[in-house]
Amino acid sequence: MRAMHITAPGHFGFVDVPVPAVQPGYALVRPLIESLCGSDVRAVYYAAPEEYPMPIGRGGHEVIAVVQEIGDSDAAQTGLAPGDNVLALVPDDEGMAEYLLIGAENLVSLPEGAPLEHLLMAQQLGTVIYAAKRLPNIVGADVAVIGQGSAGLFLDAVLRRLGAARVIGLDTVPARCAAAFRFGATHVFDCSQVNAVEAVAGLTEGGMCDLVAEAAGEIDTIELMSKLVSNRGTLLAFGIPRGAYRFEYDYWSLFRTHGQLIASSGAMMDPGKQCFRMALDLIARREIDVAPMITHHVPFDRVAEGYELARTREDGAIKVIIEMPQ
Repeated sequence: MRAMHITAPGHFGFVDVPVPAVQPGYALVRPLIESLCGSDVRAVYYAAPEEYPMPIGRGGHEVIAVVQEIGDSDAAQTGLAPGDNVLALVPDDEGMAEYLLIGAENLVSLPEGAPLEHLLMAQQLGTVIYAAKRLPNIVGADVAVIGQGSAGLFLDAVLRRLGAARVIGLDTVPARCAAAFRFGATHVFDCSQVNAVEAVAGLTEGGMCDLVAEAAGEIDTIELMSKLVSNRGTLLAFGIPRGAYRFEYDYWSLFRTHGQLIASSGAMMDPGKQCFRMALDLIARREIDVAPMITHHVPFDRVAEGYELARTREDGAIKVIIEMPQ
């Protein structure tokens, strides 16, 4: 089978490797479609030098797959059977390959009533739901969401459903700013045209935001969080940093917020994968319409184009789907 191999920043290609052998407690699945995430972009272009070369398959983890074979023991008791389509939760982001060996506990059955590409968005939405579980009560609050990619758009939707009075979307890409209104943002500012701090201060009459969620992963947007939050507010660090692990930071501004900083990751640790099951249900019931965020489809053979679209955010790119070989 073919799998991705990232050898250096911006350098990657296909390698031929054996199809994994089925083991007890695991299932062999064949990806049908995958979508690209900020963590994939980081792996391809921005990881620390010592992380290269990456493990084979790194660069993909949002996967809808079909079960090919199920191992003995625990895997045989999951209720899954060969031919079933599943949301495959890929450990270590090593899912950019034509076949995957996945632990049975990381395969989630799909509900009826929605296209596969829509259900694929449940992986990203699930991580947002997982983050929301850690937030304080935001009923009636003003919140800002920095970055209006798929994570930011889902944050708009979830935070509005949790009772935020105003959801302020911030981005520099016009297409993403426009999409924010469709996902729950009540106000949107194009930060290529206005100063984010001044815009939020003007809207909130200087009070700033009770909650600021960072979903872009840029060094300057990470620092922007502490400049938008109200006194004793909450900062949610959600975006995967695109640059170095260490960088200069205005710690004094963060310290003087008197607030709490929550870093959210590790959604796969959610007991029973409930955050992903809830995400699938919301999408299948069309309570959150994910169609507007799916902007591009790229075949596996041209996956490099997909990564570049996800990196540059050009051509109105929000969510890029990789169509795997059939």
